[in-house]
Amino acid sequence: MNWCRYRFRSVWQLAAPPEAVYAVLECAEEYPRWWPQVREVVPVDDVTGTARFRSFLPYDLVVTAEARRRDPDARVLEVVLRGDLEGWARWTLTSRGPGTRALYEQEVEVTSPLMRRLAVPGRPVFRANHALMMRAGERGLAARLKLKGPGEARR
Repeated sequence: MNWCRYRFRSVWQLAAPPEAVYAVLECAEEYPRWWPQVREVVPVDDVTGTARFRSFLPYDLVVTAEARRRDPDARVLEVVLRGDLEGWARWTLTSRGPGTRALYEQEVEVTSPLMRRLAVPGRPVFRANHALMMRAGERGLAARLKLKGPGEARR
């Protein structure tokens, strides 16, 4: 087993239509406004940006994300990640009644030297740290969607 590899899967239930959720999720530079653990997103060009994350642990992760798939019809957003994490992340949105089921999947290998050294003893803490970040993201996105309202998702 490679202790530096992680596979994450989170499902968020949101009380907004998929089109509104997609519109917010596709604007990655806005994430720090509603997702506390996403500290910074800096666009590099139309398909690439750098992001800095920090959850409960006092340690920043920095990645470059490059869009691999942006499909508003299928409601899929996927990026390739390089930097402290190498791999990919994907959002897949589906209708659930009047709301949205947002599936987040991520497969990465940690390249950060400190996290690699702590791979075995730190693994449960790193996974818990990620879970806390995802719960906060779900709450933040739900609040952001309520503020924007159905016709204001692209603002």
